[in-house]
Amino acid sequence: MVGAPIGASALEPALRPFGQSTMLPAAAYVDEHVFAWEQRHLFAGSWVSLGRTAALADGGNQRAVTVGDVGVLLTFEAGTPRAFANVCRHRGHELLAEGEVADRPAVLCPYHGWSYALDGRVRTAPRMGSDFAGAAYGLVELPTVDWHGWLFVNATGTARPFTAHIGTLAAHVEPYRPELLVSKARHDYEVAANWKVIAENYHECYHCPLIHPELCAVSPPNSGNNWREPGAAWVGGSMDLRDHAETMSLDGRSKGTALPGVDQRLVRYLGLFPNLLISLHPDYVLTHLLQPLSPHRTRVTCEWLFLDEVTDPAYAVDFWDLTNRQDWAACESVQRGVSSPHFVPGPLAPNENAVYDWVTLIARAYRDPAAAL
Repeated sequence: MVGAPIGASALEPALRPFGQSTMLPAAAYVDEHVFAWEQRHLFAGSWVSLGRTAALADGGNQRAVTVGDVGVLLTFEAGTPRAFANVCRHRGHELLAEGEVADRPAVLCPYHGWSYALDGRVRTAPRMGSDFAGAAYGLVELPTVDWHGWLFVNATGTARPFTAHIGTLAAHVEPYRPELLVSKARHDYEVAANWKVIAENYHECYHCPLIHPELCAVSPPNSGNNWREPGAAWVGGSMDLRDHAETMSLDGRSKGTALPGVDQRLVRYLGLFPNLLISLHPDYVLTHLLQPLSPHRTRVTCEWLFLDEVTDPAYAVDFWDLTNRQDWAACESVQRGVSSPHFVPGPLAPNENAVYDWVTLIARAYRDPAAAL
């Protein structure tokens, strides 16, 4: 099956022109079969961010993760990240258990003792005989990109080139030079909502006047613009700062250092499909990394990046922790609503065009991921 287990007639309303379209059908948010399809085709089959490369390399030169529904082994040799299928070439045993980290000169299969160099070559294959052609049984390498300090992996090896995936997003991100910034804070949340509900909420401020009074005090909820260049797998928009505000904080004041060469009056909100939300501020970069756990639960990792000289990130962390929790309560309520037998997909407001771009991106990928992404 190429397309998602959602009928074409159910997707059609979401693909109508903006102003006539609706949200995705309920199955997109609650159905176990749709979720499983997404894990293989939208996550394992696309370019997924695993977080900051430096953090992933911390503690060892090998790390096992799961991308969608595919086990991946990361290795780090002389600072260079590589990704392999977490599958021994002998009998298929996992080389490391999910979440396990190791620091040793070789990757060792715990089943029969085959070992591999950090570049995937077979080092030893005990008792396989003197004529064993080990060179033919190296680990299966997967496409990996370190982009501005974030590590991306395509776990099926079938995605289009990464440069085509991000498209013109690079022009928005490059001035902030996030590869030179340092992680000063990280919060993990588990939200009782589908990953798409969280992303859709991120891409609109229609809800801001009712649930984000602190945000509205430093940024007009009807300010800025939304944009998405055709062909790329991202959606974006911006909001202005109020005249008195230097940044997004509870009092609008910055206790950090302005990032050189960026617009000091603008905050950019960028969603790179499928799981990385990047918020670019005048003095810091905030990311939300989405990891779907089930149709009804998502782990969200928030990370705040600053210039190294900043010693106290609390002004930004406190603001966004409060804003996040307001959003999570709203998203969890939406999840309960779309789970109701009475839910019917509703229309979009005129200022929800970024949500429209995101929803249609998903709907097209449901029909044919290879053509849409």
